[in-house]
Amino acid sequence: MDKQSDISTALNHVRAATQELHGAISDAASKRGGAVKADIEIIPMKAKAVADSLKGSLGTQNQAAKKSLTEAVTYLEATGKQAAASVKTSGQAFQTSVRQALADARAAAQKVSEAVAATRSNGSKK
Repeated sequence: MDKQSDISTALNHVRAATQELHGAISDAASKRGGAVKADIEIIPMKAKAVADSLKGSLGTQNQAAKKSLTEAVTYLEATGKQAAASVKTSGQAFQTSVRQALADARAAAQKVSEAVAATRSNGSKK
């Protein structure tokens, strides 16, 4: 494998992890009762793991991909903070916080997809 395909493979794994995170929040948000909080409690740890993975790969990216990944890290950090805050609330505040975490996770997934596209575009120019 060449360096470009290694980078693409790594980004595809991160994209899958980001989409999985979004799915986990979405699934938790659709539940009712105490199970929701238990599911949401693990989200900050997952968001941090994906953000750390992205931070580790920033140096190998082209400028367009690097910009999108930096924005994705920001959204992932916000996802983790919102999920952590939501566990400490209840009622409407909980629902609002979970919806914001979901929106942040969705935005992170979009930014990672943009980085994948930028990397593919850059690779096809070489």
